[in-house]
Amino acid sequence: MAPTRSMMMDSPSDLNEFVMIQGNGVKGLYEMGLKTLPKQYIHPLEERMSMMTNKVVPQESIPIIDMSNNNNNNCDVEDAICDAAEKWGFFQVINHGVPTQALEYMKKSEALIKRLLNILMKRLNVKEIDETKEALLMGSKRINLNYYPVCPNHDLTVAIGRHSDVSTLTILLQDQTGGLFVRTEDRRGWIHVPPIPGALVINIGDALQIMSNGRYKSIEHRVTANGSKTRVSVPIFVNPRPSDVIGPFLEVLASDGEKAKYKNVLYSDYVKHFFRKAHDGKMTIEYAKIT
Repeated sequence: MAPTRSMMMDSPSDLNEFVMIQGNGVKGLYEMGLKTLPKQYIHPLEERMSMMTNKVVPQESIPIIDMSNNNNNNCDVEDAICDAAEKWGFFQVINHGVPTQALEYMKKSEALIKRLLNILMKRLNVKEIDETKEALLMGSKRINLNYYPVCPNHDLTVAIGRHSDVSTLTILLQDQTGGLFVRTEDRRGWIHVPPIPGALVINIGDALQIMSNGRYKSIEHRVTANGSKTRVSVPIFVNPRPSDVIGPFLEVLASDGEKAKYKNVLYSDYVKHFFRKAHDGKMTIEYAKIT
């Protein structure tokens, strides 16, 4: 017998069977016409964005960088990218040359990824991305197609809890619904990342924070639930390979005699550690820290 709406609300096992085991997902719940949020999806008060309205910083915005000016290795553009990676960990790029049509997006994004990594590596005194470093930085890529349905009682939950990405870089194509928030530099508030037609959102992941010895920041972010509109986003996660060992680049440590802040860790171990408690802020990075 197919589970009814009332069964979903009353039985955690029926809900898990429908959403996870049968693979219907949250989209399946939405299509059943649920009018009330199942209690399993209700978040603690302190995690709800409705309790964070006094912590949203409306006058601040992550940097928006015009990549069309970088065709001739424009130093201002390169500095803007590196500065954004160091201070914010997030920025948007426009005029990047990547089609936003989904089928072309993945194929054409690789050139942009390489441009960004080349720029970011220069500031780390990595003069050349050879085959070994390229494999380490972007040896594995994954694209997700995320669909967030309209959520009943959206003020009681979140679409994605606060977390940082485990990637080297994440390249995000989002629709015009909005809802992505980034933690402020002082960690006291949140900044909305407004959708800009044709723009891509770039964020630094934990792997690059480790490899840069903390110069580039992997920042907490989250997505709010929406009670009136669906949201679609298409992130590309650029990762090391599972078998790679990640740690601070020797070039970074050699430049100013820096001490390593992070130990060398097997990337697959780091990812496993993350997924033990994925949406718990920045706790995973502590696993790699030298204490």
